[in-house]
Amino acid sequence: MKHVEVEGRARMECSWKTVLLLVCASLGVQYTAIRTLRDLSGPCQGSYRCQMRHHRDSRWRSSCGDSWLHMELSRKHVLLFATTRSGSSFTGQLLNQHPGIFYVFEPLFHVQQAFTNSSSRLRRSLDRRTLLGAYRDLLLNLYTCDLHFMENYIRPEPQEHITGFFFRRSSSHALCSPPVCSDRDDGTTSDQPDETWCSKKCGALNLTLASTSCLSRGHVAIKTVRIPEVGDLRTLTEDPRLDLKIIHLVRDPRAILASRMMAFSDQFRAWKMWNATGRQPRYVDLSQITSTCKDMEASAETGLQAPAWLRGRYLLVRYEDLAFNPKEKASEIYRFLGLEMEDSVQRWIVKNTNSNESTSEWHYRYSTTRDSRATAESWRLRLAFEIVRNVQNLCKSTLALLGYRQVQSAAELRNLSHSLVEPRSFQPVIQ
Repeated sequence: MKHVEVEGRARMECSWKTVLLLVCASLGVQYTAIRTLRDLSGPCQGSYRCQMRHHRDSRWRSSCGDSWLHMELSRKHVLLFATTRSGSSFTGQLLNQHPGIFYVFEPLFHVQQAFTNSSSRLRRSLDRRTLLGAYRDLLLNLYTCDLHFMENYIRPEPQEHITGFFFRRSSSHALCSPPVCSDRDDGTTSDQPDETWCSKKCGALNLTLASTSCLSRGHVAIKTVRIPEVGDLRTLTEDPRLDLKIIHLVRDPRAILASRMMAFSDQFRAWKMWNATGRQPRYVDLSQITSTCKDMEASAETGLQAPAWLRGRYLLVRYEDLAFNPKEKASEIYRFLGLEMEDSVQRWIVKNTNSNESTSEWHYRYSTTRDSRATAESWRLRLAFEIVRNVQNLCKSTLALLGYRQVQSAAELRNLSHSLVEPRSFQPVIQ
């Protein structure tokens, strides 16, 4: 009898915790509840994720059989970890093309926006640790295919689990194809370059169907540029529910700056003036490129030192190497993940690495179609030598660690026959 009472109390506790998570309105209270729920043991383990968390919809119950358990045990969880304008949109498509991967483009955008648009009192109370905690919790829920969790952050709030405001949905095949998409024939195709074709073709996003699609695919890959350092991901690599693999994409900081100046003109107005006139403005923000180099270097040093919590889970990829040898580097990425590189991935590489970006129809901010070899160092023709010299001074140790040569003159900068990318192999050193 006591055993029955204890089991009953345990079930009530599990149910109470679940309800608490769903109804929390305050982001602060919500975060505490999530952390508590994540640490639950006993009756909340294992099948809880599928059978309890999604008990509201019959489509989830139909997905929760023995096959679901087998898929969970073999599921790969991939994080493409990068910084803004480092070639991450292009690299992410190498994962998106795999038919067994459920790919999500920068879902942390919604977390950042929710915190930014919250009350001034709440914004003042937030610190880096709190925001990173929210980022990690969202990643954990997405890796376990709970896309309903996104409703805590999407604005305006989804109605009946349906939203028309999912950031860069068009970048994910899984979110733009059955069962998520009814595939209405309205004249739009997936080859169109604008970012709205998916919503035009498929309508608003049903998060329940998206979760079902996630469960039906063998693996989950997420791209993010909002987590500063790889060390911030330690709790996820140590989580026994995940088999997390981290692809750390890096790029020459000078190229990153040149790309940001083109893509975000308003934010880099002073830099563009400097580039055009050759004279450094009195007020130019050097902190962004400085922090980019600092975070990139710290993450690479951590990954290459191969601490126990990251051992076998970290791969450093230079964008330039991927651009010069896309098939070879893509094969290396898939070997690291323990997955076969499908023919669909190889076809995408051929189609999207040999076009002239200046004339390509995909010429927009998040373009993934380009003559990859030609564009890898094309920044050298656009960036003034004085700016390059300043970035080299700010990022000297980062350039040396990642194998990027410095230039000492404008003539050397413009000489594209001499690459600034040193041949380098990045293998973690296991002590």
